[in-house]
Amino acid sequence: MLKTRSHRRLRGRTGLVLAALATLAIGGTTAATQAFAASGAQAANSATASSGNCTSSPTIAVEPFGVAPATPYNGPEETYRYTLTNCHGMQIELLTYGAITQSITVPDRYGHPADVVLGYATLSDYVNYDSPPPTSPTYGNGTYYGETIGRYGNRIANGTFHLNGTTYTLPINNGPNSLHGGFIGWGNRVWHATGTAKANDSVSVTLELVSPNGEEGSGLLPGTKDYEPNCAIPTATPTKCTGYPAQLTVWVTFTLDNNNRYWIHYKIHNDDPTLSTVVNPTNHSYFNLAGEASGSALNQLVQINADNFTPTNSVQIPTGAITPVSEAPQFDFTHLKPIFPSISDCTTGLNSLGCQQLLIAHGFDHNWVLNPQTAATTGPAGLNLAARALDPASGRELTVWTDQPGVQFYTSNFITGALAGISGHIYRQGQAYTFETQHFPNSPNQPNFPSTVLGAGQTFNSTTIFAFSA
Repeated sequence: MLKTRSHRRLRGRTGLVLAALATLAIGGTTAATQAFAASGAQAANSATASSGNCTSSPTIAVEPFGVAPATPYNGPEETYRYTLTNCHGMQIELLTYGAITQSITVPDRYGHPADVVLGYATLSDYVNYDSPPPTSPTYGNGTYYGETIGRYGNRIANGTFHLNGTTYTLPINNGPNSLHGGFIGWGNRVWHATGTAKANDSVSVTLELVSPNGEEGSGLLPGTKDYEPNCAIPTATPTKCTGYPAQLTVWVTFTLDNNNRYWIHYKIHNDDPTLSTVVNPTNHSYFNLAGEASGSALNQLVQINADNFTPTNSVQIPTGAITPVSEAPQFDFTHLKPIFPSISDCTTGLNSLGCQQLLIAHGFDHNWVLNPQTAATTGPAGLNLAARALDPASGRELTVWTDQPGVQFYTSNFITGALAGISGHIYRQGQAYTFETQHFPNSPNQPNFPSTVLGAGQTFNSTTIFAFSA
């Protein structure tokens, strides 16, 4: 009976999705978005109804996951894996190493579970392959699977920014730029659990990290340590850098509820009484709603609640322009559509904006500027709709809600088939996609972008929800 009800619910939602696509052909993007919004509302209602059948509270368990090697920030240290499970069988595996979401297991329309994010099986794999520093023999193969990214998610041009009359410099680890915080980032740090919480319909764990003044730097700032003796990649001339100013205390709370929603709440306090800094945390989970070992995800359907995006230059730094997606139709995800063929579409001309952007990034790896929040796009906790994805075969649907102004949609363009994942299968280009809710890339150097400055003594709060249904 449960399978029959789930199947009927899915057929109803799928019909609305197809109606949205048909409406697009007849009446344009606005009508299609409204039709898909209706399908999302029905999915939310179905999830709520399903949760009403639950008779048990979610559970949480913890187990050792291995000893992480020493870094410039800590000695060898034990790590742990937390497993959060709700009454529908949805399960999250969360590591204290890197505050990494290792797996998200979600039932399909028939109740069959599958892990829908890319990940690794062992701590050694995460240390050696997820975002290895230059001292590692596997440097350059970083995938960032599931990491909590910081101090600054995405790229900062030339690893340099100016703040309150001071020039700060960062490790260069992505062409001429600094990416995802630097060589170590928050994904190679061991976080500490400050506590767990359990309610009738949810369970959570909070992880804490202290991000020091001069993080990622060479001890050039007064009173800071030498964390990176060389701030250049191994093949370049050695350099030194200041790192990020101000000590931060970071808490990230991960919550699973009985509505199949995975909540991530960031709280970041600037502990310094005088120094400001920049922050831009995000979660780097790669989604494949058919399952992490199912092959290409490019036929899955995606919608992004954005009429504009930020095109980049040849080294993937935004030009500063906020450009309508109508000027690059490949980037128009205002209606639900499959990732392919847009990801390879140069029929607009080799010199067209859309084609050039796809060639630069080898696919989609761009920031979409989320539309202003409306009543129709307001979801749980008053958050704005960021994106949706649907796998028609399994019926799994993902809805992303956030309070951030942008989302980086990345189609695993640089996953090359060189590494095997958590279930022993090799991951390849196009195997999955990210919805990295965040401020815009290179915001510290773009005065027209929303500010990422966190002043002395101030606290940053942000929430993103990954909501699943089938």
